[in-house]
Amino acid sequence: MAFGTEAVIPVEVGVSSLKRTCYDEHSNDEGLKLALDYLLEVRNNAAQRMTLYRERMMRYYNQRVKLKCFNPGDMVLQKVSQATKDPNEGKLGLNWEGPYKVVHYSRRGSYYLEDANGKPLPCPWNAEHLKKYYK
Repeated sequence: MAFGTEAVIPVEVGVSSLKRTCYDEHSNDEGLKLALDYLLEVRNNAAQRMTLYRERMMRYYNQRVKLKCFNPGDMVLQKVSQATKDPNEGKLGLNWEGPYKVVHYSRRGSYYLEDANGKPLPCPWNAEHLKKYYK
């Protein structure tokens, strides 16, 4: 729309198109008003579909996730993160460090560790970043 009129390419001026012949300003305005009336319903339907999708994805993930359980006294290895990795070692550096002893867990999947000297680590570790240590 340019200055209240619809822009038309030069070919449509000489040869009438279906778009030009079937255009009715009154029915177009009614259609736009009707679309505005259904806007809230369309948004609600989209929100419901998103909720159902999230629930399906959550169910799919929860069926396949394997929860790691460690008991107090178990020996575990801790994954070396990018923040704690020594940049001088490069890609051949260690991926796991430890062993650490599991002291206790505060909630499901969160474990407090201590090193071989009995010094506790300052924060709990998620079971996702731990693996069982076998001597």
